[in-house]
Amino acid sequence: MPGPYVVPVHGDEDLPKTCDVVVIGGGIIGCATALELAERGLRVVLCEKGGIGQEQSSRNWGWVRISMRDPREVPLMAESLRMWDGLDARTGRDTGFRRAGIIFTCADEKELADHDRWRSNLQGYQIDTRMLSAREFSDLFPGSNLTMAGALHAAADGRAEPQRVAPAMAEAARDKGATILTECAVRGIELSGGAISGVVTERGSIACQAVVLAGGAWSSLFSGRFGIDLPQLKVMNSVIRTKPLAGGPEETIWARDFAIRKRQDGGYTVASGYDNIVDIVPASFRHARDFLPALRCEWKSLSFRLGGRFLEEARMSRHWPLDEASPFEYDRVLDPVPSKKGQDKAMADLKAAFPVFAKAEIAQRWAGYIDVTPDAVPVISAVEAIPGFHIATGFSGHGFGIGPAAGRLMADIVTGRAPIVDPAAFRFSRFSDGSKIELISGV
Repeated sequence: MPGPYVVPVHGDEDLPKTCDVVVIGGGIIGCATALELAERGLRVVLCEKGGIGQEQSSRNWGWVRISMRDPREVPLMAESLRMWDGLDARTGRDTGFRRAGIIFTCADEKELADHDRWRSNLQGYQIDTRMLSAREFSDLFPGSNLTMAGALHAAADGRAEPQRVAPAMAEAARDKGATILTECAVRGIELSGGAISGVVTERGSIACQAVVLAGGAWSSLFSGRFGIDLPQLKVMNSVIRTKPLAGGPEETIWARDFAIRKRQDGGYTVASGYDNIVDIVPASFRHARDFLPALRCEWKSLSFRLGGRFLEEARMSRHWPLDEASPFEYDRVLDPVPSKKGQDKAMADLKAAFPVFAKAEIAQRWAGYIDVTPDAVPVISAVEAIPGFHIATGFSGHGFGIGPAAGRLMADIVTGRAPIVDPAAFRFSRFSDGSKIELISGV
């Protein structure tokens, strides 16, 4: 069965002729941005080439975590955690959010010390984290056979339902006056005097003063059409959904061989805690130099393959006319075939660690493409070369939990309001201004 079931959002029928801001992309980042802008009284149009939340925003693990993040994301994630607490009331819809805690297990003493050191990034935030000994972990989970040196326990972290959140935000944005257009790809931007003056969609043009590109894995292709070099590649992660299972852990748990999150329906989301697949595509060569530091750091967790995706992307036009169908209209939803081998290994390792999962029944399998940047930190930024054009993308597998605050920060930048946090770490220009691109320890 391809892809997870996502709460359906029916798009509006009429295409507005004009608005203040067009948001491109109906994932959690685009929907969060649209909601923020609409709440501030701006006329907002959100354009999604397929359906709301159909790609990685509904395919991720559903973790809402500040623990083990890149330190550059911590201030924004601290704001996001506070926002999650009120998200159901804000949207008037159930997102499944709950602060159930997340545990990162440590295989050896070095990993235990590294996780303990990471906690210094939370100084001043009053966020509850502590280190667990192996015995304390066993006391929490008496049925576990997992061997470890200890674990990091972040009680303030939470979980939510990815198939619900982006739709809830999109509908809430519409409640505030935003127009939500599905099956409506944006083919390109229009400029007047070098600045944004509108967009061209497959259904016609919309005049506007600002555009936010929140296109996930498609953002580099879109921006490249207009001379904007956004270094971005895709990593595939495969996920299992189980049927409801009694007796399993309430807490979300990460281990090297598996990662689990209890779902609202009583089942579990299960994935490998470590392994991801990277399809070699033409963009791999264009951005090879940008990603060399990441490759050196993460190569053990990446499986490279050369297959049909290379030919698909090689045939994909990078310079399409705006009065003809764009690549986004020929591929509405990225729905890759999951790695059954990797999924089965994660499930077997989970059953060995927690025998209660021997009774688990697999309800569904899927995969999704994670959009990554060379430093695994997102771009949330204006683009200086094109006034009025903004990018919010490249969340590198960390976008779900940080989404609410990322949308607020993007709205702050668009409207010129004092930003919720210092946006310097997320500036687009870091890839071209001579800044050293660094990967900093996190998960």
